Formats: sequence, structure tokens, C-alpha cells
Amino acid sequence: MPEGHTIHRLARRHKRLFAGAPVRASSPQGRFEAGAAAIDGLVLRRTDAHGKHLFHDYGDRWLHVHLGLYGTFTDGAGDPPAPRGQIRLLLTGGRLRRGVLAPAWAELRGPTACEVLDDPARDALLARLGPDPLRADADPALAWERIGRSRTSIGALLMRQDVLSGVGNVYRAEALFRAGIDPYRAGRDLTVDEWNAVWDDLVVLMADGVRLGRILTLRPEDKKRATDPIGSGPQRDRGVGRYVYHRTGRPCRICGTPVQTSVVEARNLYWCPVCQK
Repeated sequence: MPEGHTIHRLARRHKRLFAGAPVRASSPQGRFEAGAAAIDGLVLRRTDAHGKHLFHDYGDRWLHVHLGLYGTFTDGAGDPPAPRGQIRLLLTGGRLRRGVLAPAWAELRGPTACEVLDDPARDALLARLGPDPLRADADPALAWERIGRSRTSIGALLMRQDVLSGVGNVYRAEALFRAGIDPYRAGRDLTVDEWNAVWDDLVVLMADGVRLGRILTLRPEDKKRATDPIGSGPQRDRGVGRYVYHRTGRPCRICGTPVQTSVVEARNLYWCPVCQK
């Protein structure tokens, strides 16, 4: 599932492609015909992201997309290609540059959610989400209110979007390793200073993810240890540039202990039993 940095990148991308001009919307698949008709021809005012939720602002209505496990957006300049496959939503239009429209398109496939919301419905959705480390208006104290009194493990809490928005499996594993925190410690057993350190680290790591378009977490002094083969195509090693994620059984980059894996919140959790006591 895409983590928060990917959704923030999409928001920026869609703003560059479409903002300030009318957008034509259709549903070649047919499953979003009414929603597409509701925004068809409207001007995209701005885009926004909160955690794993993407929003397009069309005035008195919002397009809301949650990609989930299988959703993808593809886009490009010029006219869209002939429809192929199950396209839930097709956006065409462009952005005015010096009075000239630069045409562009975007296709959405397989999202968990694709819907049009009014302001109250969007506000209600946002009220259910925890703070997003990528947002300037985020308050880490709101997450701490729940973490600091919870018996649930911090490894589970970091995956709950009503506690913290945008963090997924990779950021969970890497942030806890960098902080030296056992993922099975109860939230209430953390100190507020430990939580603030994790939050501050997530702010930096996720901002890097937005800038780079991928999650790289090795500190400069540890990059020389990243000697694992990268591979290519679908076999590309997802552990490259990271401390523990997708490195089951491999030596910890710091202490050499084999990286451990278990399932927490229905996703594989990776950690070092020595560095994260």
C-alpha cells in the first residue's frame, strides 16, 4: 500500500497538471459515472493530502481517493491513450501556462475509495484521522494522547491511521529501528521524549520520501554498509537503502544480529532484537 509520501507527491503532481483550469472527468469502467459527472467541467482549485487520502478541491465538492493496496494513478502530457483495462476515473484537461493550455491526463485504477464529498463529509473523514507528519498543521501531541495511555504495542499503533496518518509498513519498521525502540513495547511504556524523537524523525524521513519518490532511511555514516545486491525488475531488493525492512534473516547493519520478522496489524514487521531492546 502506498505510504503518505506517495500521496503527497500525487497531490503536488496533480496540482501541476490540472490546477486552475476546467477538468473533464469520465469513468470508462462505468463504476464512477455519477461521481465523474459531478465534477466534470469544474475548475480544480487545489489539491491536498492527509495521510493516505488524496483530495481535489472543486469548490463546493471534493474528489476523495484512497488507493488502498491495489490502486494506481498514471498520468502524462498531451492526449490520453486509448482506454485499456479497468479505468475507474479518467481526468483530462491541463494547466494554463502564459495563457496557453498545456494538455494532460490522469487515469485511476483499482482504488479502495473514489468518491465525491461535500465539505461536512470531508471534515468528518479528516476528524477520524491522526496527525500527518507531512502536514505543517500537524500536532504530534494528538497522537501522543492515544499512544501514551495505550497497552497496545507501538508497532501496532504506528499502523493505525486514526492514531497517526500516512505511516505504513516501511516507515514503521525503519523509524522504530532508528529510535532503538522495541516494536512490542506498549505505547504507554514510551516516554514523551521518545515519542517526540520518533515524530521528528518521521517528519524528516517522510519529507525525504516526497522529494526522492522512494523511502531511503540509512544515515550517512551507515550508507557504506548498504552493499546488498539491488537486482532489477520485480526482483529488485526492497531492503536496499534501509535498515530492517524486507531484510529478514540478514545481518543487522549495526550489530550483525539476524533481522527478525513477525506479523503485526496484518503486515510483516521487521526489527533487530539487539538494537531494539
